[in-house]
Amino acid sequence: MEKENIGILGKKLAMTQIPFADGKFVEVTAVLVTPNFVSLTKTKERDGYDATQLAFQDCRAKSLNKPLLGHLNKENINPKRYLREIKNMKGFAIGSQLNSSVFKEGERIKITGTSKGKGFAGPIKRHNFSCGPMAHGSGYHRGVGSLCTGRNPNRTFKGKKMAGHMGNEKISMRNLEIVKIENEIILIRGGIPGPKNGLVVLCK
Repeated sequence: MEKENIGILGKKLAMTQIPFADGKFVEVTAVLVTPNFVSLTKTKERDGYDATQLAFQDCRAKSLNKPLLGHLNKENINPKRYLREIKNMKGFAIGSQLNSSVFKEGERIKITGTSKGKGFAGPIKRHNFSCGPMAHGSGYHRGVGSLCTGRNPNRTFKGKKMAGHMGNEKISMRNLEIVKIENEIILIRGGIPGPKNGLVVLCK
């Protein structure tokens, strides 16, 4: 049986240090959590799974397409930039508001974000492959290496580690501690995935 979740959307601001026990400093990441609005609820009987859709961060109406704007206007919610579903989150009525009060100081949570994109990278940088011989006559230094066998199966297997887009992946980190909550700012111990001003999902 799946556990019931409670989550909220936030924006990663920056990292800093704050005084901790015994006069020592601890590194924390500041996350801005402005009010989230419940824009849709899904149930197992009707949709096949339980989930709650949250709307976060004000934006201009012209920034949204008409279907999304009509979806929010139907529930009397101002235009929001981000809409995300949190599975197994239930018990919240459409139009209700959530803020940082859903968490407590000292609580351990899971954070999901999108890592920084680093563009196109070769296999040595992306997958930590070894270089070839670096002598002038080698003719093979930073190549990808053999891709497949010759006659059988005579194809490249799916998932082969090759050059490609590095970063920009969905990453979840568990068991992160909430050090302090100040109004709409949540200070989380250590680093979290994503760039500054990136969207993150905080879940119990």
